[in-house]
This record gives sequence, structure tokens and C-alpha cells, in this order.
Amino acid sequence: MKPIALAIHGGAGTLRKGTMTLEKEKEYKDALKLALEQGYAVLENNGSAVTAVETAVKILEDSPLFNAGKGSVFTAEGTHEMDAAIMEGNTLNAGAVSLITGIKNPVSLARDVMEKSEHVFLAGEGAMRFANDQGYLLENEDYFRDELRYNQWQQIRGSDNFQLDHSVKKDSKFGTVGAVACDSSGDIAAATSTGGMTNKKWGRVGDSPMIGAGNYANNKTCAVSCTGSGEFFIRGVVAYDVSCLMEYKGLTLEEATEEVIQRRVLSIGGDGGLVAIDAQGNIAMPFNTEGMYRAKIDTSGITEIAIYK
Repeated sequence: MKPIALAIHGGAGTLRKGTMTLEKEKEYKDALKLALEQGYAVLENNGSAVTAVETAVKILEDSPLFNAGKGSVFTAEGTHEMDAAIMEGNTLNAGAVSLITGIKNPVSLARDVMEKSEHVFLAGEGAMRFANDQGYLLENEDYFRDELRYNQWQQIRGSDNFQLDHSVKKDSKFGTVGAVACDSSGDIAAATSTGGMTNKKWGRVGDSPMIGAGNYANNKTCAVSCTGSGEFFIRGVVAYDVSCLMEYKGLTLEEATEEVIQRRVLSIGGDGGLVAIDAQGNIAMPFNTEGMYRAKIDTSGITEIAIYK
């Protein structure tokens, strides 16, 4: 039996202490705690890392607090387009979906792409046809309608502006969600899910569903789930960059994640953070913003749930 561990995030951004009420802060921490406990319960029962990360991410998708699943932001057309990815570190199998609508848990559809198709990445109409073939029921638009998200959209609707969900002009409702886990077999996995950016046009896709950019897992190195300014995380191939620094330069998990988030991403103008884990159960949760919704249970069973620096 190898040591088990799990880390999750609910987005990074302009999270200053004192900008949200204590009640709202408790809501976020309770949601993170529930996702952490449910994901960890899978690991405690000898479940796989991939099931643990899917379980944790589904809890966060079901919460209106985060920009994924139920809490997804509005596009320029007033719809919700969601992306998700999942990857196993043992086999390097991966699944991803993008530009999907009406799916309650995009992370589960990504897993079905990984396990029930010959492909890695399905998008738009094709992804929706696959979901239909798999028997997914579509939620109506009301399920995804959240008043705060709607008001965010109204402020820039009709303009050429768009905004990341963690930009400074916002109430304290931020981001992409993700999870990384190490199971009792020593296998690791990562999953990431997002609702994209408010008022986005033209089928914009961020880093979250892109294997190697926003999500990656390899037993030889690490599992990574990213959150932040997606365009920069794509250009920096951030998740794979962490893995490469470990594989080819011999850096530790902490050294590699610090190098990528505190130096490389910043050097090209990006901001955000990530959660990462290796096959020994070591965890890193670096970010270069003022805060990141994050939580972990390490190999000794110690829990940490935090928002601010």
C-alpha cells in the first residue's frame, strides 16, 4: 500500500482578505471541504486516482460558487460553454471535451471520451453527439443560470470585452476547478473543468481541456491541474512544463512548480496557479495571484483548506 493524497483547487485570482463576507468565505471552504472528503473517501476505499479526481471535481461542478458546471459563466450569446479534461498517469490515457452545453458534469463526459472512445479530445457538436450516444440527459438553461454570473455578463454584454473569472473587477466568485490524486497503487491522475470566460466569442477554448497545457498526468513525474489566464498557460504548455522539468532536469515537484508559476508564466505575462502531486504523494499548490481556492489531504492525513496567500 502506497501513501494516498489529494489536492483540489477552485480557481486563482484577485482574492483579497476582507473582500468577501465571513459567511461567503465559509461557503467556499465548506464546498472545498466536501469535495476533498468525497475524493479522499474514494482513495481510502482503495479506489483509483482517476475516480478520486472525477469525484472531487463533480462536487465542485455541482456548486454554483465555481466557474464550472452549474456555476459556469455566460458567453457573448448568453449561453454556457464548458470544457473539461481528465488524465491517468499510469497509462497516459486522457479524455477531454470542449464547447459543450447542458451537461451537468463535463468531467464525467471527458472520462467517457477517455474510456469509451478511440479519441482524446471531442468538441462542440461532435462531443454533444457522443454524450447523446452515452445516454447523457441535458439540463435546461435554468440549471446553469446564476444571478451573479448573469450580472457579470450584463456589465460587458454587447461589447468586445471579455473577462477571466478571476479578474479584479469582480465579486469574489472565481474560477476553473481541478483535482490531482495519488492512490494506494502509486498511480496519479488529474482532472480540470471550467466554464471559460464571461462574454467569450467565436468558440474560444482555454487551457483547461488541453492535455499538457491545463491538465496532465504521468506516473514518472506528476499530475497537474491549472487555473488562471488560459491563453498564457497554453503558450507556456504549463502542465507539461512542470513534468518536463522533473523528468529531464531532475527537479523536485516543489522546485518545478515554483519555477513554472513564479517565473516562467509571469515572464510571458500570465497569472494563475496550479495543484500538483507526484507518485510519492508529495503535493504542491503554488500561485502568483493574491489568492487561490485550494485544499489538500497529504499522506499523513493532515488537511489544509485555504483561500488567501
